[in-house]
Amino acid sequence: MRSPTGALRAGELFGPYLLERQLAVGGMAEIYLARATGISGFEKYVALKVIHANYAEDDHFIEMLVEEAKIVVHLTQPNIVQIFDLGRIGDIHYIAMEYVDGADLYQVMRTITEAGHMLDVEVAAYLAHETCAALDYAHSCRDQLGRPLGIIHRDISPQNIIISRAGEVKLADFGIAKATVM
Repeated sequence: MRSPTGALRAGELFGPYLLERQLAVGGMAEIYLARATGISGFEKYVALKVIHANYAEDDHFIEMLVEEAKIVVHLTQPNIVQIFDLGRIGDIHYIAMEYVDGADLYQVMRTITEAGHMLDVEVAAYLAHETCAALDYAHSCRDQLGRPLGIIHRDISPQNIIISRAGEVKLADFGIAKATVM
């Protein structure tokens, strides 16, 4: 399943998912674009977050991934990347989440800067507003008993703000988030 370097490979099956390509590599995980298929030509693209091979047996990193999924699954807000599934295939733990077709804010800012431009004030205000809406929702979210979850993201960075091709702003990677009730 994993190559000699530990990475999954495009074109291979990973459980019910066909891996299309690697989207990103972070400190503890890799993100892949994957396609789930069903009957009668049903297809859904997802982003799969899998723990790096060198952390595959590290209980601390596995627990961080599990906690991220357990926190974010409660969050249903248009500016937060949705979680669909948490699982394990072989020794590989993963989260299947909403695929956002676009680029993260870091990539967007780099492209704009390299072109010799600056981000318009109106666009910057829109991005900030949408990100703050996601943070406010996460922080104000309550469980089914009405108890505040007290979710704090703790990793707001341009790489975790994704802008879709349609202009949607999505907050991702609650990997080091904390919640008071779970």
